[in-house]
Amino acid sequence: MNILRRLILGATLTLALPLPLLAAAAESYPSKPIRLIVPFAPGGSVNLMGRLLADNLSQRLGQQVIVENRAGAGGLIGAELVANSAPDGYTLLLATMGAQSILPFLTKQLRFDPKTAFTPIGEFASLPNVLVTAPDLPVNNLAELTAYAKAHPGELSMASAGIGSVNQMVGELFMLKTGTRFTHVPYKGVGPAMVDLLGGRVQILFANVPGVAAQVKEGKLKALGIAGGKRAAMLPDVPTMKEAGTCDCVVESWYGLMGPAGMPADLVDRLSRELRDVVATPAMRHMLAEQGAEPIQGTPAQFAALIDTESKRWSELIKEAKLAE
Repeated sequence: MNILRRLILGATLTLALPLPLLAAAAESYPSKPIRLIVPFAPGGSVNLMGRLLADNLSQRLGQQVIVENRAGAGGLIGAELVANSAPDGYTLLLATMGAQSILPFLTKQLRFDPKTAFTPIGEFASLPNVLVTAPDLPVNNLAELTAYAKAHPGELSMASAGIGSVNQMVGELFMLKTGTRFTHVPYKGVGPAMVDLLGGRVQILFANVPGVAAQVKEGKLKALGIAGGKRAAMLPDVPTMKEAGTCDCVVESWYGLMGPAGMPADLVDRLSRELRDVVATPAMRHMLAEQGAEPIQGTPAQFAALIDTESKRWSELIKEAKLAE
């Protein structure tokens, strides 16, 4: 084949390629900084997880991953921003159980469909939850708490970070499984809830282990049971709820990475692979362990299945407990 024929054939093949493929071939991803939307305010475990992930992904991708906090509505405002973004991999979401699998079933005002608005990329960490009480509450284990609550229905106040928060939902699950009844007192975040718990104005809180471990070790709070499949490394002496013989309540707050719906499969595969590689590094595992988190190397399919399972569980509980608007 002479040079002229090769040039003609090459031009013909190039013109036959779809424009998106031409663009992808001309520009390797990523060619500019990536936004990671953290749908909560700075401070707290979610924001910390987002910054850990952004720092480590930046090193892997060779482009800066910038954390952008978009707080409000329990994470739904940030999630909506990502749902309405271009599916080009430059706007990603730090996904949480509350925003993806709980709140959509509590409100009728949602402006996106959580089942179809996102592309799951992978789960990367989970945090166990623990039931803690004020130190002056006259109970020392879950059996005593359950007995006390049944003898005094509605008298114990259960704090939470707000309506639809994971704190509330773990408590609702506990009440359904044990036949107890607490009075739910929602706050605007875990911080104010903790202040009143430590001050004795409320008696119970279901919280992420890292958020209360220090107070438990100092004797300012009592930890009665881990809502997880195993004991927490930060509180090794606290039994799981199943070990305590009270209920098999396993609620681990998970963190994952998502993008808008319609992301190309090759881009999803790339980001998922990079995410798993980040989680596999000793540095990332060490940082997660310092936060009391369990590292997860999940695939897009596994993450999608987790979201479906959690959504079914919480939608059924919300219906049974009559919590929806």
